[in-house]
Amino acid sequence: MSPGAGAPGSGPGRRRLSAHDVRRFSPVRKSRPALPRAPGRALEALVLLCSVAAAAAAVAQPLALGRTLDLLLRDGDAGWWLPLSAGLLLGELLLDSATSLFTGRCNATWTASVRTRALRGLLRTAPDHARPYPPGDIGTRLTLNAADAGGAPAARAALAASLITPLGALVALALVDVWVALCVLTGLPALALLLRSFARDTGATVAAYQSTQSVIASRLLEALEGADTIGAAGTGERERARVLAPLAELAAQGRHMWALHGRALGRSGVLVPLLTLAATAVGGLRLAAGELSVGDLLAVGRYAQLTAGVGAAASVLGAIVRAREARRRTRELERMPATAYGTRRLPPGGPGELRLCGVRVLRGGREVLRADGVRVPGGSTVAVVGRSGAGKSVLAAVAGRLIDPDEGHVLLDGVRLDRLTHEALRTEVAYAFERPVLGEGTVAEAIATGARRPSRERVREAARAAGADGFVRRLPHGYDTPLPRAPLSGGEHQRLGLARAFAHAGRLLVLDDATSSLDTATEHEVDLALRRSVRPGTRLVVAHRPSVADRADLVLWLEDGEVRAVGTHRELWHTAGYREVFGAGAGADAGAGADAGPSASPGPGPGPGVGGRGSGAVRRPEPEEVRP
Repeated sequence: MSPGAGAPGSGPGRRRLSAHDVRRFSPVRKSRPALPRAPGRALEALVLLCSVAAAAAAVAQPLALGRTLDLLLRDGDAGWWLPLSAGLLLGELLLDSATSLFTGRCNATWTASVRTRALRGLLRTAPDHARPYPPGDIGTRLTLNAADAGGAPAARAALAASLITPLGALVALALVDVWVALCVLTGLPALALLLRSFARDTGATVAAYQSTQSVIASRLLEALEGADTIGAAGTGERERARVLAPLAELAAQGRHMWALHGRALGRSGVLVPLLTLAATAVGGLRLAAGELSVGDLLAVGRYAQLTAGVGAAASVLGAIVRAREARRRTRELERMPATAYGTRRLPPGGPGELRLCGVRVLRGGREVLRADGVRVPGGSTVAVVGRSGAGKSVLAAVAGRLIDPDEGHVLLDGVRLDRLTHEALRTEVAYAFERPVLGEGTVAEAIATGARRPSRERVREAARAAGADGFVRRLPHGYDTPLPRAPLSGGEHQRLGLARAFAHAGRLLVLDDATSSLDTATEHEVDLALRRSVRPGTRLVVAHRPSVADRADLVLWLEDGEVRAVGTHRELWHTAGYREVFGAGAGADAGAGADAGPSASPGPGPGPGVGGRGSGAVRRPEPEEVRP
């Protein structure tokens, strides 16, 4: 599929998809090398190596300093022990600096990997699988949660180093004096219980905190998308209160999280000095008994501090808990079921005949579309009409395999869509939606982006067909103008989306309310250009205006998710229910036939099943802008 020019949901009364959804629903996926399973393993290993080496230097320092002090007091010359002590101190400083450097790079690499994997999971899944996740929640998972999850490898390395230091210090302490080591060892179970309690209590709080963040982000994004409506209705204060309502809950969760953290640090801050004081007291007694030297006493005090420093692991453990919960949230996106593609290709030169056989689509257990035996003749233009919620956009999505039906299958030129390769499907089926998503490149790049790379001349032809060439040329740099610097109206934005679809038109082109922002005259010009200047093929047009339905070769009328009738606009206009779809009341003159409803447009000749258009005078203006 060529990238769409908007969102696949349209019309009031149903969930309108955001621009973010469109990027998710309309990916242009080509063959890419698989992501390495462990993109930051080398950096993680470097962080671990530097951390462990720094811990080893920290453990060796007290022994070297104690030996140096003893030699200086006894002989006045420490020999090579003095430079060794200085080297260990300098080495620890350098290793700590290297650890910080590699930690930053490791975090950045892993964050990018987590974010890419989660985003790829979104892009390759069907829209229905992503529907439970609001855009704000997805944004939180891809930003804050991905950053927290990306810090896990470095945090694990830091935790390993923070455990190696006290264990190494305990072993060294036992080598210096076993009695002091036993004294310190008696206090370690209390520290271990403290860390275990902290990890258990923090996990649930962090998960709730991250979920509340997502709720706030989702509500804020909704408010930003509806800013015009909120301003016009004067409901800014009420909307502000709605967005910020979870803030009190977030604050309470944050306070609880920091209270747990502070409680753990406070308790360890009490236990560590007590253990150090006890070890120093025992060491002093051993010194008085002649069992320890002054240097040994210095080493004993330092080793007691390092051993009791296991309590400082609470901070690192908290980071790991946050990273674990964040990774769980990003992994939910990463593990979404991918859309599977087949190995077949379409027969060359096919007319684009579309068939829907036994198609059923369910949403929440409710049937939203049933279409069986529907045939769209190749090369024809078919308008899909119906009230809000009738299933128009669902039909459009199924027709080009944006979604798969729960039952049945769709065929294009006799080949089931789910058996086509990704390339075969997306190069022959193009979409244009109501709200374009054009990216941040230049105008030309926005139009050219797709499954195929059209020439610059083809880009300009597509822009002319969409009625966009005139205003594009008036931009500061024409087609090379960056989109963020291009002041575009809603209609101009939509015309660029149409130009993109026209540039990538294949044998099937689906327009899902893609001209809603255009005035009637411009829409008619685009329709003429579509028939004359765009690659011939089948057109499936979701329509809300009777003039669009009148210009189509056939009309497919949907009601409550089922096909009510198929025929020309003039034929269907005799039915009161059909007129009501366009806002013409049941009392409209059905007997007048074509003269009462369909507009007398000077369109091209009739297609299949269409005849005599534009032959009668229009006695009654139709409500062109009325949409169901």
